[in-house]
Amino acid sequence: MRWIHGSESAKHNTDPDIQVHEYDEHTFVLRQNMAVNYEAPFLFLLFGNERAVLIDTGATASAEYFPLRATVDGLVADWLERHPRDGYELLVLHTHGHGDHVAGDGQFADRPDTRLVPADLSTAWAFFGFDRDADAVARVDLGGRVLECLATPGHHEAAVTFHDPWTGFLLTGDTVYPGRLYIQDWAAFGRSIRRLIDFCEARTVSHVLGCHIEMSVKPGVDYPIRYTYQPHEVPLQLTVGHLREIRAALDEIGEVPQRRVFPLFVLSPNV
Repeated sequence: MRWIHGSESAKHNTDPDIQVHEYDEHTFVLRQNMAVNYEAPFLFLLFGNERAVLIDTGATASAEYFPLRATVDGLVADWLERHPRDGYELLVLHTHGHGDHVAGDGQFADRPDTRLVPADLSTAWAFFGFDRDADAVARVDLGGRVLECLATPGHHEAAVTFHDPWTGFLLTGDTVYPGRLYIQDWAAFGRSIRRLIDFCEARTVSHVLGCHIEMSVKPGVDYPIRYTYQPHEVPLQLTVGHLREIRAALDEIGEVPQRRVFPLFVLSPNV
């Protein structure tokens, strides 16, 4: 997949505000244009028989510059044309609560047949049941498609990872992606990585998909922060093997946080 990756002049950028990739007829991956926001996050829209789920809402609130609601409405309408049914719902969830993943929430505030779950710790944890058992595997039933959800704090206190058995996707948000892995809580991050590896041992994982690309094809070289032109990005998808690489690095580093550069990611403690 060739993702839109910005341009030398943001003013003259001609890419769509949102790139839409149809992975299959029930699964869409969206990327925000770097000319709109340098974070260029990825979002995921998954369809089940009874409802769809949008995971994350991007880095820009304005519907004029970032028409997420219109894009999602169009995809839902197209899907319903192929799969007619009444009362179809949209659920809006998040990988975590940082601004570049929740900015578009307001676009869905008045959307009919929609439930938006805010990404703050108390609200999100109550929805998933993690407030009662942080080690639980929560399940979100879309109707014939059940997502498995894990609390994976470390980058953010309320980080959630989603596994979609339909595609085999493991959606890791900003916990794991080809880029700078900013670690807020070193010990919690290590526990989350180990838990993800154990979780994946008993499941089929086709791709580990985070929400950003920051690494170039030159091993260990990342694009600068706020850069809006990344013509030589690595692919978005990682593997369970990369989770094991991260675990091995954490084991080697030990309990004292330390920045460490690897070909496809950078461990970057927030200290």
